[in-house]
Amino acid sequence: MFRPLSTIAVFVFVAGLVVAQDEIRRGTVKSIDAEKKTVTITANGKDETFTLTASTRVMGADSKVVAKPFDDKGLSPGSAVQFKSDKDGKALVGLKFGAGNAGQPPKFDVSKLKPLTGMGTEKYQGHDGGLYAGGKNERPKEHDAAGLALAKALRPLDADGNPVNTGKVVMLSVGMSNTTQAFSTFKRLADTDKEKHPDLVLVDGAQGGMTATRIKDPDDKASGTKYWEVADQRLKTAGVTREQVQVAWIKQADAGPNQGFPKYAETLRDELRQIVQAMHKRFPNLKMVYLSSRTYGGYATTGLNPEPYAFESGFSVRWLIEEQTKGDKELNFDPKKGAVKAPYLLWGPYLWANGTTKNSEGLSYEQSDYGNDGTHPSPAGQKKIADHMLKFFKSDATAKPWFVRPTKE
Repeated sequence: MFRPLSTIAVFVFVAGLVVAQDEIRRGTVKSIDAEKKTVTITANGKDETFTLTASTRVMGADSKVVAKPFDDKGLSPGSAVQFKSDKDGKALVGLKFGAGNAGQPPKFDVSKLKPLTGMGTEKYQGHDGGLYAGGKNERPKEHDAAGLALAKALRPLDADGNPVNTGKVVMLSVGMSNTTQAFSTFKRLADTDKEKHPDLVLVDGAQGGMTATRIKDPDDKASGTKYWEVADQRLKTAGVTREQVQVAWIKQADAGPNQGFPKYAETLRDELRQIVQAMHKRFPNLKMVYLSSRTYGGYATTGLNPEPYAFESGFSVRWLIEEQTKGDKELNFDPKKGAVKAPYLLWGPYLWANGTTKNSEGLSYEQSDYGNDGTHPSPAGQKKIADHMLKFFKSDATAKPWFVRPTKE
């Protein structure tokens, strides 16, 4: 007997949107096997097969209990579903028919949007573009010099954080589902690249559903605590410690934005501020944090994070870094200037491009680069982003000293 999904309050409805909670995912039914009691679901461009057990909680799109799910049209191929699997990823804990969101996002004309890197002196709703202030894409001279000095000073550390020739330099990813999809692919590419520094260990700390607002407070005894505990476990699995984390890459956003500009971008900036400050406390030797904003959201079929919010997240990163370059004491990274409150912040690879129109780095996106929701990258999209990331970290002046294998003299 299948039990109702509603009995465990797995889904939370806010303003007509289903907010992800406890790793709830969305996908499309690809096939079913009533005899084996299995369903194959396509989610984020990947096919996964799950078993429906006697304890699986099943609800229809009308939120009523479904007693015989294999006889219901909601489980037919092509149907949208929400689901949660067990910790082994083999059986379903809960299943709900329907996409579980407000439907198609509001229409938005993306034709006038330009990448921050291509805006020059143009403005977006009164705000200038560029990765850094004044429409410029180059790091301010003083900030750049500080970053180069930090990069050259990084040394492999032992488990206690002491410099040692046999130690490691750990780079940790921080973020949500899009982040882990890109970084896990990036890690596979980098780990087989002969130019990667032998002392460098890449650890994917990003996790599905863990948006900026959910991870900003490691001490909330809820999603934030859970996120950082999982990140700790992944470090342990990789054979490294918090004390060896010296570099991080953050790519974050929030689900279901509707605040308009600049409110959403300001909120995300403030959450990113809390995250980097928390990371400074958690990782005592963290020196450098690279930040990237969202990829293109113009193909989105849900309200998860469509345009113009995907584009506008670039301002969140821009403004946060700008606050540090202007001397914000709460973001100070230089012990010579007072108490250190945060790591050094700078742009990582800029990932936004207006659909099929190439940005200044030659990056563009086809609809095939995304899964069914038009938001999460397909395997092709993951590879494209990972390639772009690898190119950045192998070539950027602040990354080469610790990312690239030193040449023999």
